[in-house]
Amino acid sequence: MAGVMIDDGYTLYLQLQKLNLLENKPPLWWPNPYTVEMLVGAILTQNTKWTRVETSLENLKNNNLLSLSTLAQADNALVVECIRTSGFFNAKSQNIQRLAQVILDDFGDFETFQEMVSREWLLSQKGIGPESADAILCYGCGRDVMVVDKYTQQLVLALGLEFDNYEDLQSWCVQGFVRDERHQDFAHFHGMIVEYMKKNKKGKVINTEPLDR
Repeated sequence: MAGVMIDDGYTLYLQLQKLNLLENKPPLWWPNPYTVEMLVGAILTQNTKWTRVETSLENLKNNNLLSLSTLAQADNALVVECIRTSGFFNAKSQNIQRLAQVILDDFGDFETFQEMVSREWLLSQKGIGPESADAILCYGCGRDVMVVDKYTQQLVLALGLEFDNYEDLQSWCVQGFVRDERHQDFAHFHGMIVEYMKKNKKGKVINTEPLDR
């Protein structure tokens, strides 16, 4: 890989593919995609570690609170207690319950939401920014949308690239791809970036040459 010039997202994608970073991971990388659980997890994971989110999701599951109707109707104090490990639990509980209710109001059920929701609709909801919206579209609704997170920013910065905002970085990431929404290239791309950066952050040696720009 030495001497490889990474000039667009697709080139980076191909280099990461060689590392088998998604081996033994769920097929779409995010656990339990296409479910209400994924939707809730996308909000819970804001500003916290995924291990904490897993505990919160397990608590919600044990209390039968991983459907839109049960979340919307639940006592807020119970939801708060279930998700306490994820931090910012008061705001997150309100955002999750509000989102569950408005999905029911605007779409009727989760399946229709998956089919019909737009990015603009998601961004209009309190507590959902570009990263969470794209994660929901990608992993919750099966859209081939690139998710840009802190790991993506850190990796491209290490490659000597800087971008002014989320949209510019996202545009660079999708450069070079042949778009086909039947595929899940961007879900895999995002997953590979996260796994690559997690391994580097923990000081583990990846059995390949470093990514070169």
